[in-house]
Amino acid sequence: MPTTPTPRIAIIGAGPGGLTCARVLQRHGLPVTVHDRDPGPGARDQGGTLDLHEDNGQLALREAGLLDDFHRLSRPEGQEMRQLDPAGTVLFHHTPEEGERFKPEIDRGVLRDLLLASLEPGTVRWGHTLRAVEGPAAGPRRLRFADGTVTEADLVIGADGAWSTVRRALSDATPRYSGVSFLEAWFHDVENAHPDIAAFVGQGSAAAADGDRCLFAQRNGGGHIRVYIIQREAADWITREGLTIEQTDKIRARLLDRFTDWSPRFRRMLTDNDGRYVDRPIYALPVPHTWQHNPTVTLLGDAAHLMPPLGVGVNLAMLDACDLALALANHDKVDDAVRAYEQTMLPRAAEMQKRLDGGAEELLSTDLPDFATEAGSR
Repeated sequence: MPTTPTPRIAIIGAGPGGLTCARVLQRHGLPVTVHDRDPGPGARDQGGTLDLHEDNGQLALREAGLLDDFHRLSRPEGQEMRQLDPAGTVLFHHTPEEGERFKPEIDRGVLRDLLLASLEPGTVRWGHTLRAVEGPAAGPRRLRFADGTVTEADLVIGADGAWSTVRRALSDATPRYSGVSFLEAWFHDVENAHPDIAAFVGQGSAAAADGDRCLFAQRNGGGHIRVYIIQREAADWITREGLTIEQTDKIRARLLDRFTDWSPRFRRMLTDNDGRYVDRPIYALPVPHTWQHNPTVTLLGDAAHLMPPLGVGVNLAMLDACDLALALANHDKVDDAVRAYEQTMLPRAAEMQKRLDGGAEELLSTDLPDFATEAGSR
């Protein structure tokens, strides 16, 4: 633990990365404040289910002292995976073995609640939308929020996702559209209301692709299934066709036309959803994304290395968060800690970005990757 005056650490973003960083910092006796734009923890849907891997996300939870709680809350049966062709023929079926814990599933909201409950009361300041990071690079930094609040910090950690405000203090890079777009469809009380889809998906996920389109269905907790309709389209394809996202019936008609040759069981995933679709065009940061070291600002997760949703985003964010928190706990100077963290994180992220460059196209491949969609975090 540093022997110099305790730094004022501000994390922007109360997602899994930001909260993991805060938890590990507090376990090492370092005070931290987390600022989030949401008015409260239940302000919006947190997205779908996540698979946390033994070699990154679960490592972070171990350092956070939450791994046993995670295993209690997670769904190892969610590791089941079916790969099919558009006609509905099963090409591959993985059923997890008893005790298999490589990447069990947990709903994003459940994970967030676990992390929030582990923090000291008052750690998260809700309703704080960051407008700018000001002040000299040597610090202190001034954080200016939309409600007029201004606070100072010796280190600002950007865990604020794809459209990070903190990133502007370090980099001019902005996410670019990948050429692939998701429509998300929700199914509730599936065992009773959608038993055929529930049986088709099983306890984990089921996916099929034809090179231009993909359907990826994934079991969530609480009797829910989310289906991701993945297409090579313009980011604004709905408005280009003269529609709005609220026009569910007309969008369904377009989808049925595009998936006309697919199995009726798949086509029901396009039409039987509960409520409207959610539009999620997929963006990614340039490869690699780097910046000149700054002693008072750094990034983690999607703010640092936004990639296509191929099952690594949250895992890397939590590993970043853990590495950064441990570096701060084990260096006397914040500058040294940030430098050590970035020397580990940036090459790791660049390698993963390089490996997944073009990954949005991989989502449409008939040779489907074993991925867990994280589109809900975008």
